[in-house]
Amino acid sequence: MFLISPAYAQALGGSSTSTIMQMAPLALIFVVFYFFLIRPQQKKAKETKAMLEAIRRGDRVVTGGGIIGTVAKVVNNDEVLVDIAENTRVRVMRTTIVSVLAKPAPADAKASGKDEDDDENDGGDDEAKDKTKDSAKAGS
Repeated sequence: MFLISPAYAQALGGSSTSTIMQMAPLALIFVVFYFFLIRPQQKKAKETKAMLEAIRRGDRVVTGGGIIGTVAKVVNNDEVLVDIAENTRVRVMRTTIVSVLAKPAPADAKASGKDEDDDENDGGDDEAKDKTKDSAKAGS
């Protein structure tokens, strides 16, 4: 008469696969967090530390407050002296430097490399050639 069948409790099983299946999603979540959050953050921190350690006199830097200046002197491992305007030097903690905009070119590269003046002279030669061509056309 009753259409509902009786429900019986299952016996406790010592199945280890159910435990592994319960732990698998947690392990997967940890792996995803590691590769998408933890590892990139560690990489960025390492790059920032290397950048701060490589700061030398003459580098153009930006501070955390947005001030752009040139490093005048490295005082110690924690502080640098930054020129922010003519006759204006500010003592800044290295950790407040956000980025290095430009590093000065070494003196050797300037002496052995091609100067900008050479580029201007090359352009002048092209103009002289054009004038010569124009005068040759006018003469014929």
